[in-house]
Amino acid sequence: MSPTPETVDDYLAGFPDDIRPVLAEVAAAIRRALPGAEERIRYGMPAFMFPGRSYGLHFAGWKKHVGLYPVATLDPGLETEVAPHRAAKDTVRFFYRDGVPYDLVERIAAGLAVHHRDHG
Repeated sequence: MSPTPETVDDYLAGFPDDIRPVLAEVAAAIRRALPGAEERIRYGMPAFMFPGRSYGLHFAGWKKHVGLYPVATLDPGLETEVAPHRAAKDTVRFFYRDGVPYDLVERIAAGLAVHHRDHG
């Protein structure tokens, strides 16, 4: 059993060469959308904390997909794009085989930041 990662980069380092670059791009997209967000490991996965909040956007790499959690319902236009990727109420899943839409990941993170700022 490998030690629990302490940083996002530690988390990424634990993945195989075919998945690690994809997850690194997901992290980069979230960083672009949430500049200055505090990065932590929570529940064993990377979390980017919303400023002034005790919660954030988490992501996790799995064997066949990357998941984003929790993703509340977004503005209608963005939600239409996200809906086909929802696996559960607050879960969005992108399969590696389909290509991960990093621009959409970035827009999800930005949309959540606005949502949490306005409704937090």
